[in-house]
Amino acid sequence: MNKGKVGVWAITVALAGFLFGFDTVVISGANQPIKELWNTSPLFHGTFIMSMALWGTVLGALFGGIPCDRFGRKKTLFWIGILYLLSALGSAFAPDPYSFSFFRFIGGVGVGASSVAAPIYISEVSSSQSRGRLVALYQFNIVFGIFIAFISNYLLKGFGGASDWRWMLGVEAIPALLYSVMVLRVPNSPRWLALKKQDDEEAMSVLSRIYELDKAKQKLIEIKDDLADAIKGERLFQKKFNRVLWLGFMIAFFNQLSGINFVLYYAPEILERSGLAGKESLFSSISIGLVNLIFTFVGVWLIDRLGRRELIKIGSVGYIISLAMVGWCFYTDASSTLLLTFILTFIASHAIGQGAVIWVFISEIFPNNVRASGQSWGTGTHWVFAALITLITPLFLDKDEGIFGDNPWPIFMFFAAMMVLQLIWSIFKMPETKGISLEELEKQLAPEDE
Repeated sequence: MNKGKVGVWAITVALAGFLFGFDTVVISGANQPIKELWNTSPLFHGTFIMSMALWGTVLGALFGGIPCDRFGRKKTLFWIGILYLLSALGSAFAPDPYSFSFFRFIGGVGVGASSVAAPIYISEVSSSQSRGRLVALYQFNIVFGIFIAFISNYLLKGFGGASDWRWMLGVEAIPALLYSVMVLRVPNSPRWLALKKQDDEEAMSVLSRIYELDKAKQKLIEIKDDLADAIKGERLFQKKFNRVLWLGFMIAFFNQLSGINFVLYYAPEILERSGLAGKESLFSSISIGLVNLIFTFVGVWLIDRLGRRELIKIGSVGYIISLAMVGWCFYTDASSTLLLTFILTFIASHAIGQGAVIWVFISEIFPNNVRASGQSWGTGTHWVFAALITLITPLFLDKDEGIFGDNPWPIFMFFAAMMVLQLIWSIFKMPETKGISLEELEKQLAPEDE
């Protein structure tokens, strides 16, 4: 197998994750300045300013499978880069909260569609032995984008005076343009070519760049055999896919009920609530990004060694301990240093567990014939809950009008309780997928006799 070539393709496509991470978290630095500039209420701020991008993400995730199947993973990824570019420039120059929300929505569509297209593409060009860590490169790039966004926000704080938030958002246009150009150099997915375009010649051309000739021919036969078993125009929502539908739903549901987006989106505000000044809270946010990056390395290294299920179990234990302690810190008014320590523990637990696993697991469990729509189902679930949590967060976090008054400790205890449920689910219901080919997984998780 030509690991170098596949690695280059995977890294290039995974850079969509960098834009994903940067775009979703860069808003944390602009959160407070925008609230003060446009004097928005907690409900308006949560509904339009903070969560509008996530509703775009929901749309992109739910419908991202359609262009993936019709036009291919590669073309879809190119247009995702263009959406990021438009969003960055539009948000930076927005004259009012409504146009700002529109352009954030556009960027959200790109985020949602990328969470469908990029993991699918990488899983379809990878071997069963390397699939986990190569797809996990997408998550690594999300985390890298988050880290760079935190640094960028810190460095640009005060750069443009009262309009520094416009620089924070607009700088994303540079990597968005570069990515759009780079993704044009990767080939189409051989599975998409064979199954959706029925272009065996071109599929063989791509496979022969990945494997030796005999192995490439064998792979094409496996793919075509899978096509022969599948029903043309088969739909995702039918009885035989019940198990994979539930697996995709639950992994995404628990991902967001960990509170990860709550912490990442509102990191500066949460840290300010613990007693840190505005500039200090932005600097401490960088530590969150750095810990996320370091432990994502660990997760990527472990995912094809320990497996997906073991990482979820390890991450769940870390979640439970750290979230409960963050809640305790707020409840007892503990020091900001102790609070930051447990927030960093929470981030590390996520990076090793759900962060490393979710995109890999969803991209593996659905059969070839319905993988794009299955990926949309899983990622759509993820983003619906992300949007809901982000929308209602100001109602819990706002100092003056928050449901819990000046102390948000109950929300962290709620997230900890949800992670107890995730641990139980991972022990009793989650299958292991490491080292198994996509075609073999299909036979195990969605057998034809059901």
